Amino acid sequence: MNSHQKHRTFDRIRTAVLPEYRERVAEYLVLYEEVLNDDNASPEGIRATANQLRGYLRGLNTTRVVGMADLEDLDNHIIETWL
Repeated sequence: MNSHQKHRTFDRIRTAVLPEYRERVAEYLVLYEEVLNDDNASPEGIRATANQLRGYLRGLNTTRVVGMADLEDLDNHIIETWL
């Protein structure tokens, strides 16, 4: 997968987050981006980080920062991209 497609995943997440929370969420997303966009990361590390990102998004859904429709779309996109 090319870096443009990977970057698009994080753009989609940022767009799905309610505007008042985007800055705070963006701070956390940087940590996930560093690992998931690292071409030298181990497959195990990528899988673990992708699953952690899925859990983080579920938490955002629970607190209503991301809607259910967005969560399902983003979760499927993460699975297709990294798992």
